[in-house]
Amino acid sequence: MALKSCSYLRASNRMSSENSLQPSPTSVGSASMRSVSGEFRFVRLAEVCRTSGLSRSQIYRLEAAGQFPKRVKLGLSASAWIESEVLQWCADRIAASREVAA
Repeated sequence: MALKSCSYLRASNRMSSENSLQPSPTSVGSASMRSVSGEFRFVRLAEVCRTSGLSRSQIYRLEAAGQFPKRVKLGLSASAWIESEVLQWCADRIAASREVAA
């Protein structure tokens, strides 16, 4: 019996997991976990810092206080944020600053 190649196994596992897992959209504020295209995009800390303009420590402080989107654990030592949640947080901050100024 011949062994199946790794790429075939990964593709078949991905297909079966895509069909069996139906993530329920949860939200942080009004941010949906799905992006406009319907797919998730994870962004790592450096990109979150650039997008939000916040320092690493400030992101962690706000996250702990429930004022910033929560990280998603990707592996033992890797985590990331869902891009649409971070962008929605930024949009909410902009809207809040405009309301105060008006």
